[in-house]
Amino acid sequence: ASNAAAVAALLLEEGVAPTDVVSAIGEFAGAGRRQEEVFHGAGIRVYEDYGHHPEEIEVTLDAMNRVCARRLLVAFQPHKYTRTRFLLSRFAKSFHAADKVWITDVYPAGEVEIPGVNGGALAEAVSATGQPAEFVPGLDQLAKELRSEVCEGDVVLFLGAGDITQAARALADELEDELMDKKQELLTELIAELTEECVVLMDEPMAKRTTLRVGGPADFYVEPDSEQTLSKTLKFCARHKMPFRIIGRGSNLLVRDGGFRGLAICLRKPAFSLIEVDGDQVSCGAGARLKQVANAAKQNGLGGLEFLEGIPGSIGGALRMNAGAMGGATFDSLVSLRYMSRDGEIRESLAKDVEAGYRSCPMFREHIALGAVFRCEPADSKDIQEKMNACSRKRWDSQPAAPSAGCMFKNPDSIPAGKLVDELGLKGKQIGGAMVSDVHGNFVVNAGGARAEDVLELIEFVKEKARAERGIELRTEVEIIGEDAA
Repeated sequence: ASNAAAVAALLLEEGVAPTDVVSAIGEFAGAGRRQEEVFHGAGIRVYEDYGHHPEEIEVTLDAMNRVCARRLLVAFQPHKYTRTRFLLSRFAKSFHAADKVWITDVYPAGEVEIPGVNGGALAEAVSATGQPAEFVPGLDQLAKELRSEVCEGDVVLFLGAGDITQAARALADELEDELMDKKQELLTELIAELTEECVVLMDEPMAKRTTLRVGGPADFYVEPDSEQTLSKTLKFCARHKMPFRIIGRGSNLLVRDGGFRGLAICLRKPAFSLIEVDGDQVSCGAGARLKQVANAAKQNGLGGLEFLEGIPGSIGGALRMNAGAMGGATFDSLVSLRYMSRDGEIRESLAKDVEAGYRSCPMFREHIALGAVFRCEPADSKDIQEKMNACSRKRWDSQPAAPSAGCMFKNPDSIPAGKLVDELGLKGKQIGGAMVSDVHGNFVVNAGGARAEDVLELIEFVKEKARAERGIELRTEVEIIGEDAA
């Protein structure tokens, strides 16, 4: 942060625009071996850092403690015999923020060995301060010692300017292999619990499953074939304390490049996509496409759902977001809805008893939509078709054809988000493969080869511009999940 501030100050002094400074700094991914994360999984994080001076060790340990859920385990390789001898007493007091310390032998860096100056002596000095420390001379053995100790929630930090990086990478590789073995076991168990008609995949790229066409893999991906198998899937997640996410048709969703550590569920099987018309009511499953629901109402001479023609996605997503377009919103005509709790139990509620607001239905933060019943008004099919055609024309005339997640920002009270972005002159602004649409300012499109990182950086660029020039805080309408790539 200090280095970035110095660079920013220099650039601003030289007349570089603040937005360009933000964009340039945003592309910097960090220096290798400076608090570099080499493994993250199963609740464990492994970092390595080049720090080899007492003050560097102290501040690095303080920083690492901010990401610790449980314990901070530290392995240190002293650098040079002379430094170790002259700074021995200071080194001994540098590890107070660690829960446990391992010291390996000195990395000579071309120096001749000094009798009595070694990792064992430093480990004794550290232990004398009351901080438990073990001496492990070999790097291979160091990685094994750490593996036997590390548990879920721990952060492991390898410190030193020498070849201790080999031990850090060895531990990371071993944990990666173990994680893959565990995932294979979970996959086998999940497949055994569900029916053959269910789709069950591991490490499924979310770029294939989202309309923006970006995003890393979900650990697991399931398409249940019934409400019963959906319930079993949720109970599997609860049993293994595994996060899950309903992704619908993949619109209104941005998955980070590192993917989603959990299970993604898509309700696209026929059992979730049924549409039935009874009198003036239209009943549909959460997986039913909005366009198909609008068409079913039209074919039965029922109006009021024409606006669904202009929204991509499914009923489940529309309920979750109280989706709307062309002056209509999902809850306007909603009579009742069915949903499933996180423990797999099915429930029903009248629409009037469920809180819903602008692009929001808080209940679905903790529940999964299964279906909905809409009440419509009898209308002439020709009039309905004209309204649907108008919705469709307005959509295609005003919205980009390129891959997108839908409207990126919620409309501020003072001005529509698209108009604001247009007035800021940001249409066509591009970072990597992500671009603010030149058709509609509230759409970020995949112009080709975009990464989630590009999209996120462009979102922040637009938000900063709106904040700096208009004093408006833009909020994303698109939901962002997952983690950044390592």
